[in-house]
Amino acid sequence: MSSSERSSDHSGGVLSIVATPIGNLDDLSERARQVLASADLVAAEDTRHSGRLLQHLGISRPMMALHDHNERGRVERVLEVLGQGQKVALISDAGTPLISDPGYVVVREARAAGYRVTPIPGPCALIAGLSAAGLPTDRFLFAGFLPAKRSGRQAALEQLRKEPATLVFYESPHRISDLMQDMVEVFGAGRECVLGRELTKTFETFYSGSAETVLGELQADPHGAKGEFVVMVRGADASPEDAGSSVDTDKLLELLIAELPVKKAAKIASELTGLGKNELYQRALALKPD
Repeated sequence: MSSSERSSDHSGGVLSIVATPIGNLDDLSERARQVLASADLVAAEDTRHSGRLLQHLGISRPMMALHDHNERGRVERVLEVLGQGQKVALISDAGTPLISDPGYVVVREARAAGYRVTPIPGPCALIAGLSAAGLPTDRFLFAGFLPAKRSGRQAALEQLRKEPATLVFYESPHRISDLMQDMVEVFGAGRECVLGRELTKTFETFYSGSAETVLGELQADPHGAKGEFVVMVRGADASPEDAGSSVDTDKLLELLIAELPVKKAAKIASELTGLGKNELYQRALALKPD
């Protein structure tokens, strides 16, 4: 039987990719509830966390842990259950599985084996954040979590500095200030940003404005280092180098470093031209007289 034939055979095993709430439990759809209640096996990123969700829903089903560290080893078990014509529901700790969450290997192998894989749509932090951010959404690029170390993070941001699509990242509370500082340095202090914190939860908060303004608001908020973040950044101008075409950037830097420290000169030039502060800092160092 071909893959397409088996995929259309609803009497066979079915792998359902079930989106679960990112905060507010009322966001779980009725369809998702029914799929979880009828599953022969629930593959969960954290069985303890998801067990509390199922208990809240009054659902008791067999569960299996499936996370980043054991996913490849659990594929055969999932395929075995599907091969018996049974139903498997895949869930992550919150939101839509596979979106910066486990599940890619299982979904790919299930599809390759010809089993039906069906999405049960629902909450997704990046979509929820974009819908309320007020940034362009005709094109966006989701980059997930950036590297934890500053050097790797700045290198990743540098690769995205000229990307015209709206950029979306996830970040943890203990690294959010460092990320915003890096964005000020790489994207420029004036790049428009929106941060969504604790989306759909009691203390949902949005910070918006220039990268420098958002960084300041975040640091001033006593709750700014708590909760999970969706970080959204307006894309670069179609021709980012043209942002400084109305002025001679090197001439501007020469005038500024004659009166100011190099770091301050680069910051001001970044605000005036829209170019990255790191790039301008290096150019200012090269221009500075010995």
